[in-house]
Order: sequence, then structure tokens, then C-alpha cells
Amino acid sequence: MVRLTAFCWTVQRLAGWSGGAAHRAVVAAPRWPARRIFVTAAPSVGPPASGSGAGVSEPLSGPEARDTIFAVSSGAGVRAGVAVIRISGAGARIALQTMIARGRLDPSLAWLAPRMATLAKLLAPGSDERLDSALVLWFPAPRSFTGEDVAELHVHGGRAVVAAVLAALGALPGHRLAERGEFTRRAFGNGRMDLTEVEGLSDLLAANTDAQRRQALAQMGGAARARFDGWRAQILDCLAHTEAVIDFGEDADDLGSDVLRVVSPRVAELAAQMTRALADARRGELLRDGPRVVIVGAPNAGKSSLLNRLAQRPAAIVTPIAGTTRDVLELELQLGGFPLRLCDTAGLRPRDEADEIEVEGMRRARALLADAPMRLVVADVSAGVPPSREELAALLRGEEGADAAGEASGAALGDGDEGANAAALDLDDSSLLVVLNKVDALPANRAPLSVHGIAPSCQFCISCETGEGMDALLDALEARVRALLEGEGGGETAIVTRARHREHLEQAVGALERFARLDGLMVDLAAEELRIAASEVGKVTGTIRVEEMLDIIFRDFCIGK
Repeated sequence: MVRLTAFCWTVQRLAGWSGGAAHRAVVAAPRWPARRIFVTAAPSVGPPASGSGAGVSEPLSGPEARDTIFAVSSGAGVRAGVAVIRISGAGARIALQTMIARGRLDPSLAWLAPRMATLAKLLAPGSDERLDSALVLWFPAPRSFTGEDVAELHVHGGRAVVAAVLAALGALPGHRLAERGEFTRRAFGNGRMDLTEVEGLSDLLAANTDAQRRQALAQMGGAARARFDGWRAQILDCLAHTEAVIDFGEDADDLGSDVLRVVSPRVAELAAQMTRALADARRGELLRDGPRVVIVGAPNAGKSSLLNRLAQRPAAIVTPIAGTTRDVLELELQLGGFPLRLCDTAGLRPRDEADEIEVEGMRRARALLADAPMRLVVADVSAGVPPSREELAALLRGEEGADAAGEASGAALGDGDEGANAAALDLDDSSLLVVLNKVDALPANRAPLSVHGIAPSCQFCISCETGEGMDALLDALEARVRALLEGEGGGETAIVTRARHREHLEQAVGALERFARLDGLMVDLAAEELRIAASEVGKVTGTIRVEEMLDIIFRDFCIGK
């Protein structure tokens, strides 16, 4: 009885800040997934961050939130048959009553069925001047994108029409143009979306490939939110039990040991789950931005020609002059539905053979080479002699002293200090592909060329001039990019898609591991570690607010979203 009473009392005490069911209501929306709307503000777990609110689902307040905002949501500066103008706020109803001919006759808007398109005449406020004919859609609060009253005007896309309608809306009291991301920020502030879903929407708007689209849709649909919310709920449950030990342990001698015996394995399992989510080779972040594929080699090995072949256009200047490329040239490409960033770099050779600009170019090339998840090492085999494994290793390390044959193949590049960052590169790494270029200069009956000691699946004989061997290289590159971005699960969507997700999860795992090391001792400190873990996970979804972080996230949105 003591244990049950202690536990129930602790749960009641925690309900005010744990986001308990007593503080939630579910509002079903026919056109959007059901969202949890907090009807009571909940204090944060642990000390609040400077300038941060208590919970993301408090209704928006303040002068800016009371404004009715509007903007073109179908893209600014785009000439199209239809332009969508979105209006959000309490004044959306007033805009329809004022600017629609039928709205003036029947201000109740009973004739305007929610979420159904209705053809109407748009009039200038205060006059009968016709601005356009429009399809009008009405989304009464809270069943709208922002959680406020929302109206959409689908007008003709001519610039004069759009400008006239925007000017008319701006003339209404309390109406103003929306700022970047303000519609989405209102949706977040009104509990319609959490931060991971906001980021998913941002990624969806920026997606260039099918893989990026799939990841963004999963995140916008709540896949990441469900996982993070589940972890936080379990941490809070463990915290409730631990708090019971603190408050009532003296009344029941065996309470502390029994409770901690149950809590400790759960905390360990939570830490293990989060650690597995973090051990994803950063594929979520890589898919958002596109992994870098860095092309390196000696001057005139054919690096720029290879980039042009892969890009299918003359993106890089190609000349017989050694050292033509002196800086990093980066292109965004799609390969098999996956994004990648292809980087051409300065040719690598001894510093005493290069001028000051080339030396800086080589430094940048080696810096990229050390950090890139994919690398193409290009060698010139027009003389019929492939480089040795040792010569390629010298190329990557930047060692002096390779022989003349190695220099012809692309070795002996730079000094040891300059190449220190590349020293850890492994020629047996499957992310490194050796490209033997200029086979078109060899006799047709030539013997097969290969680098002894390197797996055949990691080296390719090609001609950038004729295209020979390019299909095999592209297939291998696509397979490696796919494996890098999909992981061993074969398509399971990553939930860690930003550096801030990783940072907060790492902090949470650290707190859970510190809890385990306390091993039932100093229960007050153990409870504090659980509070820290819950707070860090809450920061991922926005349950714990950090205003500076919100400003950065919403700044990346376009006007009208």
C-alpha cells in the first residue's frame, strides 16, 4: 500500500510538467493527422533555458500572434496559371466577409462549406471593383494547418492579379504579410506540429531526390516524433518511480531497492536503443545534404574529365596544362534517386613544383579527402603501367620519394606534414574506388590492367574520352551510395536527420549512463540524471523550447509556408 500510494502521489506531482494525459486533448482533423493540443501550459523538466517557454503546445500570444497574416504559398516570382494566397488568423473570416461578394450578403459564411472549394468573386475592400474570380477554401480553427482560422484564395497567377489581391488584404485592419516560416511557426506554437515534423516539412520543400522525399515525408508524418516521445515517456515513468524512492523510501525500507531493481534495466535498455539510433553512420544527415564524393589524383590524371562525364556537361575546364583546377569545384547530382555532391579538386604533386595558389588548392583537396564518405582516386594509365598499391598509398598520404613511374601514375604528391590528414585513409576501404583512366590510349588487344593488392570490385578501367567502362563505375558508385544512405536495414528511415538531434540524444545517453553508474546510490543524483535525459529528448521535439534554436529552424522556410 505504501508503494502504491507513493507512486500515485509522485505521478500526480509530475503530471504538471510531464505532459500527462490529464493535460492533453486530441482533436481529429479530416485532412491532417490528429494532433495533441495542450490545453494547459506545462512547466518544463528541470530548469528552463534562458528565454524559453515551458511547452511547445501553449497557444500563441502577443501582438504578432493576434495579427492575421497572408502570403502567396504557391511560390513567389513564379508565373503560373494559379496562385494560392493563404490567410491565417482571426481576421481570415473578416477577409472573406469583406472581399467576397457573397460574403458581404451572408457574413455567417454558412454558404462556404469547410474544406470544399467554392467559386467566388473577389472584390476590393470598400468598393465593388472586381479583382478576380477565385476558388475559395475555408478551414475553421482548429482543423487547419496553423490551428487558426485559415482561408485560401486560388486566384489566377498573373502578377497584376496577385499584386491586387495582396494589396487588398494588406488594406484590411490587423492584416499583414507573413514572415518566413510564420505559418509553420504558428502551427508549431498551436500544437499542430512538433519540431521534428516542422523540420520534415522543411526538408520536403527542399527535397531534390526520391530518397530525400521519402525521408522527409516519414519525418513530417511523425515517425521521428513517435520514437522520441516514446523514449521521453519511458524516462519520465522511470523518474516517477525514482522520485517515489526519494519521497517515501524512509517509510518502507525495501521500497528503494525494489523500485531501483525495476528501473535500472529499463534505463539501460533505453540507453541501448538511443545508442543504436546514433550508430547510423550519420546517414540521415548525409541524405539531407547529399554525401560528398571527392575526386583526387595527380595533375592531368583526368579528374575534371571524370567530373564532366558524371555531370554529363562541361562543368569543369579541361586543358593539357597541369594545374588547371586550383580550387574545389562542387556539383549536386542525382544517382539512382539518391543525392550526392561531386567534388573536383586540385591535382596533387610535390609542393616545390607548385605555386602558392596550387599549394592552397592541394591543402583543400586533402582536407576534403580526409572527411569525405566516398572517394575516387584517378590515375593516368595511358603509358600502359598501372600504379602500385604503394604508389597509391603515397598519393593519399602525400609522401615524398616515389619513383618516376609512380609520378607518371599519380604518386609522390606533397610532403608528409601536408598529407597528415590523409594518413588514416585505408586502401581496403570499400568507400574508396580506384579509377584507371585513359585506357583509350592503349592498344585494343591490351592485357587487363589492375592494381595488385586492391580488390577487383574497387578498381575500374575507364576512358573519359570514349565513355568506356563508365557504366560499371556508375553501378558501383550507386551501390555504395545506396548502402551508405540506406544502411544495413535496407531502407529503414533514419530518425536522426540533423546535428542538433544527435547532440541532444548524445547528452541524453550520457545522462542515462551516469544514472547506471550510480548503481542505486545517491538516489537524488540519479533522479537528476533522469530529468536531464528527459529534458534533452524533449528539446529534439520542441517539448522543451530553446528560442534561439527555433529562430534558426524557421528562418530556413520560404515566405508563405
